Amino acid sequence: MSIIGIILIGLLAGAIAKLLTPGRDPGGWFITILLGIGGSLVANYLGRTLGWYRADDAAGFVASVVGAILILLLYRLLVRKGR
Repeated sequence: MSIIGIILIGLLAGAIAKLLTPGRDPGGWFITILLGIGGSLVANYLGRTLGWYRADDAAGFVASVVGAILILLLYRLLVRKGR
């Protein structure tokens, strides 16, 4: 799958991660969607590194959502400690 496909999955994963994680986000929807794209890329990289996906496979949607949730929670921790 191309990078564009990964980004599109990341957009959806970021939106779903926003809906699934309660509380206010410091950056709003735009930052959450960017974090979703990052979560999709991280899930894709980790899946390939751990042998779950071949080089031409992309991370699944569920893995992308989980990656986005993890990055979103990490972002919340870092931003709140910085304030």
